Amino acid sequence: MIGGAILLRALGAVADVFYPPGCSACGAVAGAHRGLCGGCWSKIRFIERPYCDVLGLPFSHDLGSGILSAEAIANPPVFDRLRSVALHEGVARDLVHGLKYRDRTDLAPMMAGWMLRAGDGFVETADAIVPVPLHRFRMMSRKFNQAAELSRHLARLADRPLLAATLLRVKRTSQQVGLGQKAREENVRSAFRIAEGKQSDIFGRRIVLIDDVYTTGATVSAAAKVLKKAGAADVTVLTFARALSGPI
Repeated sequence: MIGGAILLRALGAVADVFYPPGCSACGAVAGAHRGLCGGCWSKIRFIERPYCDVLGLPFSHDLGSGILSAEAIANPPVFDRLRSVALHEGVARDLVHGLKYRDRTDLAPMMAGWMLRAGDGFVETADAIVPVPLHRFRMMSRKFNQAAELSRHLARLADRPLLAATLLRVKRTSQQVGLGQKAREENVRSAFRIAEGKQSDIFGRRIVLIDDVYTTGATVSAAAKVLKKAGAADVTVLTFARALSGPI
């Protein structure tokens, strides 16, 4: 076993000579495979505490533990909490678009690792991980579901069950990009349901619902509502990036 590990490290060192690690965002030489160069890393606005305990909205000042944002108080979400890695801009947005639109599935392991850290401990204590599903026609054209790719690697990292076929998208919705809040909500109304015979996967369970980006929350709210109706005890929404409507 020790000899095998030494051999693998040696082979990896040789490979790095001929194929040096490149930044996953810009391609420049980086310190390790599946990582970012210093320049790209510094351009990501990671969401760190202090933030709203429910919506994960970053605060400019530390107001103490358990503080909620005005939005969470005025319009409590159907899910229990939201966590995200970074703001949806610059390099973080490029990573999302690379995975989603340019078939960069090689980015998913790195992004999932960051999501595990951003999960605030709720992934490790969850009973199952559920990706936001694509409609079967969208799946046929895109070939893969970016939320499912992130979920697959996250489930492996956290050693949690992955329920990839429990939540279904039964309505062929339009693209959410470019739609306003009300239009987004109407677009995903009645879009999801629990697969036949899979209710026991959800009932009484703590679920982590995965998507790539949180924009207005219409999609994850519609999905979380179905999970809650099926008896989920707790739903944490976890995304790689989130958009903000105003300055922080």
